[in-house]
Amino acid sequence: MPGRAGPRGRASGDRSNAARPEQVFAGRAWVAGRLQPVEIGVDGDGRIVRVARRVAGPRRHDVGDRVLLPSSTDIHVHFRDPGGPADVESFETGTVGAALGGVGLVGDMPNTVPPVVDLDAWTTKVDRAMGRLAVDALLFGAANSPAVIRRLAPYVSAFKLYMSPTTGVGKPPLPGSVGRILDAVSAAGLGLSVHAEAPDRFRIRPDRPPASPPDWDAERPAEAEARAVDRLLPAPPSLRLNVAHVTTRQVADRLAGLGHCFEATPHHLLLAARAGDDARFKVNPPLRSEAERARLWEAFRDGRVPIVASDHAPHAASEKAGPFAEAPSGMPGVETLLPLLLARVRDGELPIATLLRAACDRPARWMGVPQGRLAVGHRANFLVVDFRERRTISGRHLHAPCGWTAFEGWEGIFPTEHYRDGRPIVLDGQFVGDRSGSILRPEYALS
Repeated sequence: MPGRAGPRGRASGDRSNAARPEQVFAGRAWVAGRLQPVEIGVDGDGRIVRVARRVAGPRRHDVGDRVLLPSSTDIHVHFRDPGGPADVESFETGTVGAALGGVGLVGDMPNTVPPVVDLDAWTTKVDRAMGRLAVDALLFGAANSPAVIRRLAPYVSAFKLYMSPTTGVGKPPLPGSVGRILDAVSAAGLGLSVHAEAPDRFRIRPDRPPASPPDWDAERPAEAEARAVDRLLPAPPSLRLNVAHVTTRQVADRLAGLGHCFEATPHHLLLAARAGDDARFKVNPPLRSEAERARLWEAFRDGRVPIVASDHAPHAASEKAGPFAEAPSGMPGVETLLPLLLARVRDGELPIATLLRAACDRPARWMGVPQGRLAVGHRANFLVVDFRERRTISGRHLHAPCGWTAFEGWEGIFPTEHYRDGRPIVLDGQFVGDRSGSILRPEYALS
């Protein structure tokens, strides 16, 4: 079994009596509902063993008035490996971008070439990933059928169900098979993330191909998302369901009211469908109207969106430069996920506690991995952030080989330091780590 997966029980718990700190990190952190001075003791295994005002240890790193934050977990990335061209993305480039953006754990989707639908494809992907990961990874399997789920359940980190065609998925499972797929994943005890769009609600007009993001929104309307969610509910009570890239307040409120997990992306939270924009802004599901975007942002700001994830899905600039109708859907985002939202925190538009829950704590807990909080027993995966240091985002300065971003010219706050198990992987905004990232499985029951 690859990676650091442990037994399916509870996390390591209170380690304060099991080990003494070998190093101490001091700074300000969001603890007990406020930003305050704190010191974090880390043992030799890279776990947090003490969090207090003063912690004794042989080595000490004081970051002054900068802020210590837990590393983010991005549960939705497409690194196109295997099968993607080298000038678009790979495990090497994608995980370096993640590290520089403050993401310490990524969930890579199974719609690669070949797709992760059997043990051979799984082994191929693992072999390609090992020795090339700058951060840790969770590898999803494709939830194409109950038989596929049973074969892959002992190996994968979670499952992904595509209910509509998208990049690398030409023929999704029939609606009548969705219930059996949900039951099979529930029996496997793993999480299931769902691309929820119902193709029978698409409004395709062969005589009028889409030429802009509003056209794409009209062709794959919010009704298709709502109908797909109808087909997911009621899900088995024991199923760890996550609805990916929710785009509307209506669906968000429905899922939140039922207690189901779901995610929103920065592009659906911050960007709207505009008539003058090109295929760089073409994504599945589409960007929605400004009014719908504002309602979704309000739900996120108010803490009603459990998880934020990037849906990092880069394509070559040349592919995006073609006719809108023929261009692939997707945009890069793992490196800018946290910096964009930290800038919103700095501007007073987003509570820091809301961001930490959605970007750090909840996604790690949904995956069953003990990180995402500055807490005893958690891995010492954390960031150092200076909220005074803003940076203008530019595609040519990011690390996705595609070289572009839909957030060109926006402001971001990038971490100056990033630690994995207490060891530096980013210093002074530069990657200094190695390729020892692990492939993880849930360490404890998802919650």
